[in-house]
Parts: sequence; structure tokens; C-alpha cells
Amino acid sequence: MLLLFDIDGTLLSTSGAGTRAFTRAGRDWFGPDFSTEGISFAGRLDPLIIADVLRQRGLPANAENTARFRTEYCSHLPAELERSRESARALPGVVALLDALQAKAPPHVAIGLLTGNYPETGTLKLDLCGIPARRFSIHVWGDESPSDPPTRDDLPRVGMDKYTRQHGRQLKGEEVVVIGDTPFDVRCAQAHGCRSLAVATGHHSVQQLKDAGADRAEADLSNTAQMVAWLLGTAAV
Repeated sequence: MLLLFDIDGTLLSTSGAGTRAFTRAGRDWFGPDFSTEGISFAGRLDPLIIADVLRQRGLPANAENTARFRTEYCSHLPAELERSRESARALPGVVALLDALQAKAPPHVAIGLLTGNYPETGTLKLDLCGIPARRFSIHVWGDESPSDPPTRDDLPRVGMDKYTRQHGRQLKGEEVVVIGDTPFDVRCAQAHGCRSLAVATGHHSVQQLKDAGADRAEADLSNTAQMVAWLLGTAAV
């Protein structure tokens, strides 16, 4: 079994540090009038957000331009995370849930990440909020979609393939749960027949997440016992 947690809005909040770093990167490249207004961030892959920025400025979203903006963005993120140090936090129930899962889950249950972040940026955010990436045995990052353009819908399969390499067995879709805060998380789970647990700790309400088709939608992850029981519901415990 594989549990795949989104990062931003699900595990943690960095009080907009990522968006500010994107803005600073854009101003370095395009000038002080650059703005991320009109660009959607929630639940999306960083390569797609960068592609939106480039197209907004009339530039091709090719490998060279994407790599350059990625470098600019990553160079600004540490300072923006430092600015958010006092307000950045793990979201309600997250640490207790991870502790409980790691204590109670049988060996064949892997706890992983599925995120739109690049590995270098997601790791920084996790470290700041006291949830280091090493807590997760499988990492699926936003630059791992094999499609062109990339899509989040690819990422559960990437995680399932990594599980197979680690554990020597293939997973069925129903043995995977995607935990996230946006309809994109729900949709990527549905694309592979996985279950989804959606939390309204980002920019979407419980009702919006239910309407998107989440198998379960909650205000947050703070009811540890219920969350563990539901997440491990198909595991042989």
C-alpha cells in the first residue's frame, strides 16, 4: 500500500514564500513591473507555473528558458522562507498523523510525497516546517511527469513504479491513497483508480473537494485515529 501526501496546503503552509520567490525571479528577469497576478499556483506543477510565466511574457516554454527560471526561483526561495519562518508551520494534525502512521503501518505500507514542487524547493519547505523529506520513503516531484506538457495525472503512476522497485510487487490502484488539498490531487488519484483524501487546509472548501469527487473530504487532518483507520483501511494489518 502507498500513501502519497501533497506538500503545500496539505502538509504545511509557508505563508506565500513560494509565490514571493516566483515574483522575485520574474522581476530579476523581466523587470520591476512583473507580477504573478492571473497565474494559478494551487495544486499545479512548478514546470507548468513557469510555462505560464514565460508565455505571459511572450517566451517559449522550452527547456532552456524553464531551466533558467527554475534557477532564479530556487535562488530566491531560501530568503523568502526565512521571511516566513515565524508563520510557516505544519498544518493541523499532520505531525501526529505521520507519527501514528509510521508507528502503526505494516512494513508493506509506504508513506510518500506527491507534489508539484521541484525536489530542491519542496525539501526546503519541509525542512523549515519540521517535516523533513527523509520521513517519506518515496518522493514524487513536480518535474517527474513524462508527458509534454507535464501533468499531475502522471504522478501517482510514478509513485507506484517507485514502490514496485522498492518492494518488489506491483500495486493496484485501490492500494494507493493520494492526500491533497485541491481538485488536481483528487483528479490525479482518479486517473489511476486510487483513493483520495482531500483536506480543506488550502484554497478549496470541503464541499468543493467533495464535488470534485474526493473519496473523503475533511476540514483538516487532526482526527488522527479516524484518519489512520481510513487510510489503512485496505492494508492487511
